[in-house]
Amino acid sequence: MTDRILDLSESAVALKVRHEQLLIEPPGGSPVTIPLADIAVVVASHPHIRYTQAVVSGLAEHGGVLVACNERCCPVAMMLPLDGHYVQAERFAQQAQMSLPTKKRLWKQIVQAKISAQSSVLRSLHGVDGGLEAMVSKVRSGDPQNREATAAQRYWPRVFGDPQFRRDREAGDQNRQLNYGYAVLRAIIARGIAAAGLHPSLGLHHSNRYNAFVLADDLMEPYRPLVDHSIAASIAEWGLEPKFDRTSKTDVLDGLLRRFSYDGESRTLFDWVQKLTSSLAQVCAGERRDLEIPLLRYSVVETPRKPVARETQSSASTRREGRG
Repeated sequence: MTDRILDLSESAVALKVRHEQLLIEPPGGSPVTIPLADIAVVVASHPHIRYTQAVVSGLAEHGGVLVACNERCCPVAMMLPLDGHYVQAERFAQQAQMSLPTKKRLWKQIVQAKISAQSSVLRSLHGVDGGLEAMVSKVRSGDPQNREATAAQRYWPRVFGDPQFRRDREAGDQNRQLNYGYAVLRAIIARGIAAAGLHPSLGLHHSNRYNAFVLADDLMEPYRPLVDHSIAASIAEWGLEPKFDRTSKTDVLDGLLRRFSYDGESRTLFDWVQKLTSSLAQVCAGERRDLEIPLLRYSVVETPRKPVARETQSSASTRREGRG
C-alpha cells in the first residue's frame, strides 16, 4: 500500500472511478489510473476540474481526503471519511468527556514538541536555534505564558534568513507556499484523526466555532516545521523564487513525503501521524496518560548552489512514498 498526494492544478482534468481506480482524464491527453486505496490526499486547485459522485464516495470509502481550493489555489474546504473506525461512536463519547486538565497537559506536550521542532529546523539551516530549545522546559500546562507565540517571534525572522519576514496568510511571498504546505499537512493529520475514530471538531486548544477541524489544527502544530524546512531548504538551494508554481509545490510535497527516522525506525509521515492519533485515542480511553509525538529530525542543508533551470516533469505534481 502507498500514500499518495495528488495536486490537480495544471489542467481541467475529469475525474472518474472505474474498477476501484481513480481515472484522471486530461483534455486532449491520455488518461491515467491510480488505485483509490493508494490515495491519501487529492488537492483540487484548477477551477474547471470535473468529478463524479463516485469519485467523492470512492475516496471516502478508501480513507482519502479531498481538499478543494479557490481561484488563488488557497484551500477552502476539506472532505473526510464519515466512518473511520469500528468503535467510532464510543471514541467520540470518550473524546467529548476529556477533562480540561488533561487537555491542558496534552497541549503542553504539543507546544513543547513544536518549539523543539522549530529549534531543530533553525539548527539544520543556520547552525543556531536562537535560544528556542532552552524555552521547551519553560512551557507549563496549557501554556499560560504563551511560549508558543514567544518562540514564533524568534523563529520566523530567522528561518528564511529574513529579519523582515512575518507569517501572513495574505502575503505574496513564501507565505503562499506555507499556506499550501500547511493545507496538505492538515489533510494528512485529519485523515489520521478519522482513521483513529476521533472527531476533528473536538479540539484540545483551538476552539473556533466556525472551524470543523480544530483537532487537526492542534495536532499538526509539531509538524508545521516540516513544511517550513522544505521551503527554506529550497530557497537556500535555488534562491528566492516569488512564483508559486508546480515546481515550488513539488518542493513542499517532497518535504512531506520523505521518510523520517524516530526511535530507531524509518517511516513515512503518514505512519508517524497514525502513532500520534492512536495515542490520543488511548488517552481518551484512559489507557495512557501522554501523547506519543514522534520528534522527526532533519538532515543538514548543503551549501547553497547557484540557481539553475529545473526540469518540470509531468509527474511532479503526483508524488508517492511506500509505507514502512
